[in-house]
Amino acid sequence: MIYLKLFISFLKIGAFSFGGGYAAMPLIESEVVSTHHWLSAAEFGDLITISQMTPGPIAINSATFVGIRIAGVFGAVAATLGCILPALILVTVIAWLYMKYRKLSMLQSILAVLRPAVVAMIAISGVKILMQAFGLNEMTIESIRLHMVVIFIVCMVLLIKYNKNPIFVMAFAGVMNLVYNILKF
Repeated sequence: MIYLKLFISFLKIGAFSFGGGYAAMPLIESEVVSTHHWLSAAEFGDLITISQMTPGPIAINSATFVGIRIAGVFGAVAATLGCILPALILVTVIAWLYMKYRKLSMLQSILAVLRPAVVAMIAISGVKILMQAFGLNEMTIESIRLHMVVIFIVCMVLLIKYNKNPIFVMAFAGVMNLVYNILKF
C-alpha cells in the first residue's frame, strides 16, 4: 500500500510540476510534508539540499530520496517511476504536437502566458527555503540564524561578483558552516 501511495503522490507531482524541478518544490512539499507527513519541514530543507547536490533533476532525486526513506529500494523505484511517467508521456505527446503545430501564434501565446507563473512558483520556493535556512519560520529575533545569513551573503558575492564555480561555492559554504559549528562549541 505504501508503494502505491508513493507512486500516486509522485505521479501527481510529475504531472503538475510544469517548469522543472524548482517549480515542483511547492508540490513536493505539499505532498511530502503537509499531506502525508513523510518528512518534517527541516527534513524537507535537507531533501532540497541533497537533491540539488546530487546529479540529476531535483524532482526525481527528491522522489528517490523520499521513496528510500519511507519504503526502502522498492519505495524509491515506485516514487521515481511515478515522478517520471507523466513527463515521459507528456513530453512525447507535446513534442509530436509541437512539431506539428509550432508555427501557430496561439501556441506561442500560451507558452508566453505560462512563463510568469513558473517564475512565481520558483520564487516562492526560494523564499521558503531561505526562511527555513535562516530560521525565520518562527519570526522571532532569537530564531534567526545569523551565521546562515552571512554564509548566504558570502556565497552570493562569490557567485555574482567573482563568478566562482558553483561547486566550489557549495563546498566553501559547507566549510564555513563546519568552522562555525566547531568554533561554536
